Amino acid sequence: MLPSAGSVGSTAPMKESTVPVGKRQAGGVTMEVLFASVPVADLHTAMGWYGKLFGRPADIVPNKDEVMWCVVGNSWLYVIEDPERAGRTVVTISVSDLVQFVNDLASRGISVGPIEAVGDAGRKANVVDPDGNVISWVEVATGN
Repeated sequence: MLPSAGSVGSTAPMKESTVPVGKRQAGGVTMEVLFASVPVADLHTAMGWYGKLFGRPADIVPNKDEVMWCVVGNSWLYVIEDPERAGRTVVTISVSDLVQFVNDLASRGISVGPIEAVGDAGRKANVVDPDGNVISWVEVATGN
């Protein structure tokens, strides 16, 4: 059984919610930047595929083993060459218009799975990179 929100170590069931929780803090410290990593077997191959995915080259190339794309604000997806962990990642990114985004991906040659409902929370569509990592694109329901 998963712990309830806000009660680490509890055995109470987790409350379902689609509403963001208060301030972005952990232990009283404000969280400022998110780096989500996607390990790949071959960085050169991955750079071409992720360049098509985002419709642009990497925003930052900090070293020979990783590249980074700014997704939004202070949230970054970095692709790192790590053959032992390649293909075991799921990253979810929210977009404002899933249908338009899926059409854009298809126009860039990115194969996209079907758009599926995610309960009452919204809808999603998945893409899988050449290593098997899943990038899930979601459109959150607005309640309108």
